[in-house]
Amino acid sequence: MENKLSNKKVAILVADGFEEVEFTKPLEALKNAGAEVDVVSLHDGEVKAWAEKDWGNSYPVTLTVSDANAKDYDALVLPGGVMNPDHLRENQEAVNFVSGFFDDSKPIAAICHGPWTLIETGELKGRRVTSYPSLKTDLVNAGANWVDEEVVVDNGLVTSRNPLAGKWWKRLEKVFTPEQACKKESGQYRRDSSLLLPTFYYFWKEPALIY
Repeated sequence: MENKLSNKKVAILVADGFEEVEFTKPLEALKNAGAEVDVVSLHDGEVKAWAEKDWGNSYPVTLTVSDANAKDYDALVLPGGVMNPDHLRENQEAVNFVSGFFDDSKPIAAICHGPWTLIETGELKGRRVTSYPSLKTDLVNAGANWVDEEVVVDNGLVTSRNPLAGKWWKRLEKVFTPEQACKKESGQYRRDSSLLLPTFYYFWKEPALIY
């Protein structure tokens, strides 16, 4: 595979109990595309996955969220799993880290239960999103426009109902181009063709950031 991301750095933010496949697939694909990927978590050492019905493997943590800065990254991935976002949204440092990507208009991909953490940033008002169905009420109460669709793209924010069903990996999803780039201004997002922001594409084996 062409190293399209050889000079890009992506953060995957997880806490214990993240859904394993929602972590391993993006991690593998991003690395295969040449990206530098940091696994950011609430504690150092290792973070433990949940594999559908039981605990899965443990994975090394690159750095803790207290040492991480959104300005050091080009994009953020938020895997799901029920326990994982519940831990993250209760941690103010994790919420601040995610907020930094919104502040700088950087791409965020949130899978399944992943959007739960986004609620705490206060940045979902008016944004079009999807998620695992049980999150609908919480997201609507946060001001989001929740839709029952496979994958939703809204100004650099990609949300998925489910990582496997709905062709999350097989379907080509264009998040935004420079002509559709968004810039946060006075609490709103406006189009700004001067911003050379990334474009996210998702495949079964190849999510890529195209610049």
